[in-house]
Amino acid sequence: MNIAIVLAGGKGNRMNQSIPKQFITVYDKPILIYTLENFQRHPNIDEIIVVCIDGWHDILRAYAKQFNITKLKHIISGGYTVQESIRNGVYYLENKCNDDDIIIIHDGIRPLIDESVLSDVIVKCIENGNGVSSLPYNEQIFKIKDDNSTCEYIPRETLRRVSTPQAYKYGKLLWGYRKAFNEGIGIYGSSYTNTMMVDLGETLYFATGSDKNIKITTKEDLELFKTYIKSR
Repeated sequence: MNIAIVLAGGKGNRMNQSIPKQFITVYDKPILIYTLENFQRHPNIDEIIVVCIDGWHDILRAYAKQFNITKLKHIISGGYTVQESIRNGVYYLENKCNDDDIIIIHDGIRPLIDESVLSDVIVKCIENGNGVSSLPYNEQIFKIKDDNSTCEYIPRETLRRVSTPQAYKYGKLLWGYRKAFNEGIGIYGSSYTNTMMVDLGETLYFATGSDKNIKITTKEDLELFKTYIKSR
């Protein structure tokens, strides 16, 4: 099976809205539903699990019914951090998945997933055991010398931007989260599944990415998303 774990546990404080940003409506539809519709439409996605902020589970169920998200099978509570939320989703699937089942992890506030991007992370995962959507980095990156200066840069040819969706074989993913949380490896700060896996000594395999796959964290991002939707 191919199962999507969609993360919708954040409060979205930077958006300065009265509701979590994943539930902000754009043209009468919540951002999270736009995200889920991409998984609903994709022929290779069998089930969806949403890791959701407490107090919004019933609202999400109502939206899923309204917008016919029939692949949504489970809604579970998130943790205090992104890594805890992903862990909750991974642990929830224990005894429900085989080791070779593919788990696709995605941010609920990335609603513009190309079908080709989602397809390629699955293909790369089948071939290599994981697949992470990625793009070249097109800006210059300098290391900080002090608060005001620098004398060293990182060649951008050596860099890739990695985001979600990311796909992993379930057996390896479960092993990774058990080890990481038992030993305190790769679970703090801005850590995510991809950085955690590298901290655990795993090799990641690049899949196709898309510049359109924006993460909505600010009002400016929201306006950009509205522009994309309106242009369709």
